[in-house]
Amino acid sequence: MTITRTDTNQRLSQCVKHGPTIYIAGQVPLQTRGQSITEQTTEVLQSLEKYLLSSGSDKDHMLYATVWLSDLKDFAEFNAVWDAWVPEGKAPARACVEAKLVAPDFNVEVALVAAVKE
Repeated sequence: MTITRTDTNQRLSQCVKHGPTIYIAGQVPLQTRGQSITEQTTEVLQSLEKYLLSSGSDKDHMLYATVWLSDLKDFAEFNAVWDAWVPEGKAPARACVEAKLVAPDFNVEVALVAAVKE
C-alpha cells in the first residue's frame, strides 16, 4: 500500500495518507498565536480542513480527534467553535486534555484521523 506524506521535514509530516486513512499532525495557531481561543481554534480547524480536502476527505469522514488545551477554562469556548464546525451527526471520537503546549502563546492544538471518501 502506498504512503503519501505532505509538508514533510526531518521531524514530521503534517499529513500522512495510508490506504483509506489520513493522519493529520497536531495543528497549532501560527497566525493567531496569543489571540483568543476562538480565533486560535478557528485557525486550527481551517488548517485541518485544508489537509482533509487535499487528501481526498472532508469533515464528514473524520474518525478521531485529539484536542490539547493549555487551560481547561477554555473548554466551553473551544467547544462553541468546534460544535459549529463539525457537521451534525458526523462528530468523530474525541479526546480533550489540558497540556503544556510547545509555545506559551499557543492555547490549542488538534490532531485528526479521517477516512478517505469512497
